[in-house]
Amino acid sequence: MMRLLRNMVVVLCGVVMLAGVSYAAESPSATLRVKVDQILEVLKEPGYKDPIKRVPLRAQIEKYVHEVFDFNEFSARTVGRNWPSFTEAQKERFDKAFADLLLITYLDKVQGYNGEKIDYSGEVLSTKGDRAEIQTIVTLSDGKPVPVAYRMMLKNGKWVVYDVLIENISLIKNYRSQFQDVLTRGTPEQLIDKVESRARELQAQSTVN
Repeated sequence: MMRLLRNMVVVLCGVVMLAGVSYAAESPSATLRVKVDQILEVLKEPGYKDPIKRVPLRAQIEKYVHEVFDFNEFSARTVGRNWPSFTEAQKERFDKAFADLLLITYLDKVQGYNGEKIDYSGEVLSTKGDRAEIQTIVTLSDGKPVPVAYRMMLKNGKWVVYDVLIENISLIKNYRSQFQDVLTRGTPEQLIDKVESRARELQAQSTVN
């Protein structure tokens, strides 16, 4: 009898734990929609067109992006087989630099948004249910529709973005070949220096424009 009771307790605990995971992992579309809406609301702020007022607004966008984008996944997938050769300090530094670069690239593509409703055109789940691609259409101020797809994964009970396809071009693939060329001839430190330099360059251009 005691053995039966112990087994029942184990099973019940397992059910409770699974229920907790299911509760934490809301649908990928729902998770993404909240953050994208928050980002686009900031882009609609009149002050965003002013380079001076834009600085604190971009900081707010950066906060939202970091809440749903997993930049460690971006980094590991982009660097690929060379990622284990980075020290922990180099990984942290690269994560920060690459996050800055991706954030600027992403914002430069969508900051022409003019307040139109985002069309969430599809959600494709993997057979295991732990990967998803959320397809959206962003209409820019000139009327141009721009397809933006977000690839997401279930990580620690939470849906996070690990790649973005803008006009069918993957941010990860776009940078992977460039990074591989640098690492073939150079070192992780040289790659980090280049990424930091490029992020600073784009940030300066964005501040002026």
